[in-house]
Amino acid sequence: MSTSVDAEQAWSALQRIRIPQERVYDEMERTASGGPGAAIATGAAMWLFLASLGLGLPQWGVGLLLVAYVAVLAALAVSYGRRNRMRLHRSRYDWRTSVMLLAGAAATGGTAVLSGHLTGRLEPMSGSLIQATVTTGVFLLFICPASRWAAGSLRGRAGRTAAREGAGR
Repeated sequence: MSTSVDAEQAWSALQRIRIPQERVYDEMERTASGGPGAAIATGAAMWLFLASLGLGLPQWGVGLLLVAYVAVLAALAVSYGRRNRMRLHRSRYDWRTSVMLLAGAAATGGTAVLSGHLTGRLEPMSGSLIQATVTTGVFLLFICPASRWAAGSLRGRAGRTAAREGAGR
């Protein structure tokens, strides 16, 4: 059965579908990193943890501090994860997210180790304050641009997906 389709009518129908879809993509790109609040809160928790290491705590105190730090990070992850209203199937997490996570961990961890080594001869408290500040600075300078890169262009992914589905028909 074949039906004639008016080209202008088909174009307007396509636009009615495309405009709301692009608004969804715009919203996803805007909230891709969880906002600057998530990075700042994580950076503040990291700074407090690293600065507290210079207090000369006993081993069990360091263990308790580590448990508290992980609990704060988990609470932040849950809190900011619930704030994201948009959930599109597999739209935010791909290979770029994994690369960003590994590169961020390497950059931040490497900075913490290197700055700890360089400040090792200083007084423990001032050395840990310098280490905490430098490490948190690298974290914040890395995570914000990298999160935007990891989110990628959702429009590009949607176009590739539509092309694959169209080719399969």
